[in-house]
Amino acid sequence: MDIIIDYLIYAIFAAIPAVGFGMVFNVPRDTLSKCAYGGAITYCSREFFMNLGFSIELATFFASTLVGMVALYWSRKFIVPRPVYTIASIIPLLPGTQAFSAIINLINMNVHGVSPELISMFIDNSLETIIILGGIGFGLALPSLYYIRYNRPII
Repeated sequence: MDIIIDYLIYAIFAAIPAVGFGMVFNVPRDTLSKCAYGGAITYCSREFFMNLGFSIELATFFASTLVGMVALYWSRKFIVPRPVYTIASIIPLLPGTQAFSAIINLINMNVHGVSPELISMFIDNSLETIIILGGIGFGLALPSLYYIRYNRPII
């Protein structure tokens, strides 16, 4: 029962920034609820995959692929461009903590001098940030590429 409550809390707190960024990007009012659902789906699915033992990078890729499929379905059903749903939905997946840690390590190298530990932490956090961002981008593009590839009319 506790895991259901945890996922419900994750969904609520992931839907809030998704709706906020949807409002910032001026999406139509009737699509804000789908942006909230998309944010909840992405974050809860990433947490689910991480609880299964996947790394955060692979879990983020799978979560963004899932929201890419859902957004592709919504865009076809409601005749709205796919980025309206996907851009706001992936906001909870962005690697803010890792990027912040990388920048802090870079500042510490400037202030305290370069040490092997700071270089190692900077490289680890930077690579993790880049790989997560790549997973988000590739995961969002994969469903639409697959759909375009296999749903062409035969001439």
